[in-house]
Amino acid sequence: MKRREFITLLGSAGVMSTLWPFKVRAQRSIPVIGFLGSRGPGDDLHLLAAFRLGLKEVGYSEGQNVMIEYRFAENQYERLPALAADLVRRQVAVIIANGPAAQAAKAATATIPIVFTAGFDPVEVGLVASLNRPGGNVTGLSILDVELGPKRLELLHELAPNATKVAALVNPTDRARASAISKNMQAAAQTLGVQLQILHASTASDFDAVFANLVQQKVGALVIGGDPFFNSQSEHLGALTVRHAVPAIFQFRAFAAGGGLASYGADLADSYRQVGIYAGRILNGEKPADLPVMQSTKVELIINLKTAETLGLTVPRQIIARADDVIE
Repeated sequence: MKRREFITLLGSAGVMSTLWPFKVRAQRSIPVIGFLGSRGPGDDLHLLAAFRLGLKEVGYSEGQNVMIEYRFAENQYERLPALAADLVRRQVAVIIANGPAAQAAKAATATIPIVFTAGFDPVEVGLVASLNRPGGNVTGLSILDVELGPKRLELLHELAPNATKVAALVNPTDRARASAISKNMQAAAQTLGVQLQILHASTASDFDAVFANLVQQKVGALVIGGDPFFNSQSEHLGALTVRHAVPAIFQFRAFAAGGGLASYGADLADSYRQVGIYAGRILNGEKPADLPVMQSTKVELIINLKTAETLGLTVPRQIIARADDVIE
């Protein structure tokens, strides 16, 4: 077996038995997956569970016939290249990478298979040659995120029609995503006839300045752009929008549950399950170049009526009818 694909365990306990001094047990080799995450090890445990579920669907269970080496950047994206390089040195069989971690993984290796989840266009940023024929060593799942920015702005405009000045919050450390969000949102704002201001945050300590700026600039509503760091702060951001009385929309249910006015975005758990399936298929011998980039199309709209009432907003009946869930 090639060293880059497998590690070797001696017996079930990892050592040779002393009961058979003249016989060496047969060695078992199991594949090793490298999981490169941009967030912290305690964030989104349900997504890791969904990934393992996908692996299990194609016959792999962690600790039994597959091992997983985890590397987390803890929202410090500048650490991703070094973490990716470490997984390459360990010669793992496949690397799983989310968002900005995918670009770091691709820069680190042109041979080890990479399976990504990304909320931006993977072709535009150079991850793959095309969605149907990715080519090279990279494939994965493209999550509806950046594309939903204009729709989130449209929904927010319906929920807070008197807000003529709206802000979009992006993370500048993820340049590809921040640039795409800003471009799409500016175009949508012009169509709706509202003024759009782009605000930046890359750490939790930036949020105080962001919300102070909203008040100072008399911004009437806020669209939070998709980003792994913002995802980890969903509930915190929801609570901040309530504290500062700002109508806001983000992509995940946790934001609306935390007090945000609305959320509109993809089902991430199902996306990670699909990535687990792809990882297992690659371990079974399929090549990333032959696996088309999947596209997540399932989205859900959550409305927090309690927050709407607190903000003095009347939610149109047609939006309530379209909502997948209403928090009262």
